[in-house]
Amino acid sequence: MNMKKITSMTLMISGIILIFNSVVLYVVPEGRISNWADWRFLGLTKGDWAAQHITVGILFGVAGILHLYYNWKAIVAYMKNKAREMKVFTGAFNVALILSVVFVVGTYYDVPPLSTIIDFSESFKDAAAKKYGDPPYGHAESSSITMFTKRENLDLAQSIELLGAAGIHVTDEKETIREIADKSNNSPQQIYELIKPASLTPAAPEGESDDPSAFLEAPKSGLGKKTINDICSDYNLDVTMIVKGLEEQGIKAEPDEKLKDIATAHDTGPMQIYEAMVEIVSKSSEK
Repeated sequence: MNMKKITSMTLMISGIILIFNSVVLYVVPEGRISNWADWRFLGLTKGDWAAQHITVGILFGVAGILHLYYNWKAIVAYMKNKAREMKVFTGAFNVALILSVVFVVGTYYDVPPLSTIIDFSESFKDAAAKKYGDPPYGHAESSSITMFTKRENLDLAQSIELLGAAGIHVTDEKETIREIADKSNNSPQQIYELIKPASLTPAAPEGESDDPSAFLEAPKSGLGKKTINDICSDYNLDVTMIVKGLEEQGIKAEPDEKLKDIATAHDTGPMQIYEAMVEIVSKSSEK
């Protein structure tokens, strides 16, 4: 067998797989959402696609190194000037280097059109968040049904009864929401929807916002993707008060800005913006 040909074919095939794989990962929902909704494409989860991206990427890298080895004379020829003298910084090399630097540095500094590519990917992920919904908290699907019902203020016995009525039998209270979902061919999100009626507290009337005091508790999953308007609507908060309070703390923000974008603009994290908002709400409630 001709190793040079095998190397070239491997480089081509793995490259095609990587491109397709990259497109899938470009539009796939974020981990917390894909795990919660049991998102799949061609039967594979996000974790499967990510693992494949790594392994095929290694194959591509090894094939690339071998390709350099088998084609070293041609590559050296590309790095010679018209006088056939060896010169690393030839015109072709300089263009390739500049293009690579522009993509790396431009992506880091969030410069258009590279930032537009990232923003376009974010739009897919935002749409997925709206379609599938956020889990009630991070890695909720990994919680046992006992812990999950406790955190979500659901009656455990009634929750198990509701699942049984739907043909889903819980044999052990230590079973995780993921395990219960997998054995019944459901998503964790669907399991949650089935046991929601077991709530120990009456559900708020449709359209009624949560009590502002609920905002002072631990933040819900996906808060960074919500705008100030969204959060204020969810918790019945005064938008003007929040925006003014943030400005007094040196944080300029618009009502329709997402927490993560505000955080990026101020070289901090969404959690810090959330905590600043909590401080504003706390001070307001003390008056």
